[in-house]
Amino acid sequence: MKHAINWFEIPVTNYERAKEFYSTVMDSEITDYHMPEQNMKYGMFTHDRDNNGVGGGLVEAEGQIPTSDGPTLYLNGGDDLSLPLGKVETAGGKIIMPKTDIGENGFMAQFIDTEGNRIALHSFM
Repeated sequence: MKHAINWFEIPVTNYERAKEFYSTVMDSEITDYHMPEQNMKYGMFTHDRDNNGVGGGLVEAEGQIPTSDGPTLYLNGGDDLSLPLGKVETAGGKIIMPKTDIGENGFMAQFIDTEGNRIALHSFM
């Protein structure tokens, strides 16, 4: 099966802070795959590689600049995005769009992470 997206990377300026933030909000492990020879800190989100699951990571390296002005990346909010969204501010982020009904397409919300990236969540409940 083909997907419009097959991998994403979220640029960060403080890898450990970002890893803690996303581990907390997404209630998921981020596995370190640092590349010291390239002076890169890297961590992968848990994903289902065997079933063409879309995966992604956090990257701290030269030229990786967090932004709130680029494309909008939607992370899977699970069964109800209220759960991860409820952890955003206590983990150090800022909600900029609360849970919003988008009709038959479910719900969405947006936040600024600890690094300054604008990220969104999506769920069908």
